[in-house]
Amino acid sequence: MPSSKSIPKGLQTVNLAGRDFISDLDFSIAETEAVLDMAARLKQEYRSGIPHPILRDKTLAMLFFFTSTRTRGSFEAGMAQLGGHGAFIDSETTQISHGDTAKEIGRIFGSYFNGIAIRQCDWNFGNQYINEVAEHSPVPVLNMQCDVYHPFQILADLLTIREFKGKSLKRKKIAVSWAYAASYQKPISVPQSLIIQMARFGMDVVLAHPPEYKLMPSILQKAAEGAAASGGSFRVTHDMDDAFADADVVYPKSWGCMLTTSDLKESAEIGRKYTGWICDERRMGLAKKDAIYMHCLPADRGLEVADAVIDGPQSVVYDEAENRLHVQKAVMAMTMGPKPQAARKTAAKKVAAKKTARKTAR
Repeated sequence: MPSSKSIPKGLQTVNLAGRDFISDLDFSIAETEAVLDMAARLKQEYRSGIPHPILRDKTLAMLFFFTSTRTRGSFEAGMAQLGGHGAFIDSETTQISHGDTAKEIGRIFGSYFNGIAIRQCDWNFGNQYINEVAEHSPVPVLNMQCDVYHPFQILADLLTIREFKGKSLKRKKIAVSWAYAASYQKPISVPQSLIIQMARFGMDVVLAHPPEYKLMPSILQKAAEGAAASGGSFRVTHDMDDAFADADVVYPKSWGCMLTTSDLKESAEIGRKYTGWICDERRMGLAKKDAIYMHCLPADRGLEVADAVIDGPQSVVYDEAENRLHVQKAVMAMTMGPKPQAARKTAAKKVAAKKTARKTAR
């Protein structure tokens, strides 16, 4: 166990020990800010070559139902840099398809590992599955992306915007826009998490999409409530130019049409009506001169975004991708690391407490 001197300050002042991180709203604004401060400190130490083995001898199960580039790489590297080990587990090489239930994964992996991270994006199932694993796990469960949320991506986005636009994001305008892509029916989790998190941090959030590409009504309501509480604003438009006008941050990306999630041919036909929804130099000219272009990657070049934009001086996509590493390390350290106070709970008590909390939240 590392000494208290090796634990960054944020870990000592905010107690997230044992907590799950599945929804963007699982951490309060103050707790999220503490995570961002911790991430900034770990980033500085990493770049300075200062070791921080906060999770020495700890292990994380990384269960993937969907392929990954940045998520797998950053979680695995992050655990190693924290002194622990991230075990990559492809769902297809498990017995899940032969009967392993979410309860069994939670209980059994919870006895093997100090944390469980899951990527499960199946529509109308992924979030439910991750929550069910969490109900039965005695260790923290982390959402590496589901059908509803992508919380770690948006933490990285927050850190990136703070680095380029200052720590206070109040009344900064962000355009979260649909963009055309032909590759596949991309999840809606990124834009949904974006509008929730950016609105509650006081930004002026404008969501732009063609009429067929709506997000979940409950998510829109949460974004509106967050904006009202923070002094920011939230509105929806069907005009990409309107969203980009005078924006400080632009975040155009493709997502699937919920009306046709089971009919990819129909979805492709709908999408082809909106091939003009691309982030090009003309659209970037509508935003502020110092606006930054963001994308979670991979982007469909020439469809979602022009090469001149994603490779241009306003693009921060590589900073954004790197920050996945640092925010994830912060959350892992603060949820899986030493507790600031109180003795360790038994697994049975923790499972019972988590069940009660989730029932109350619903």
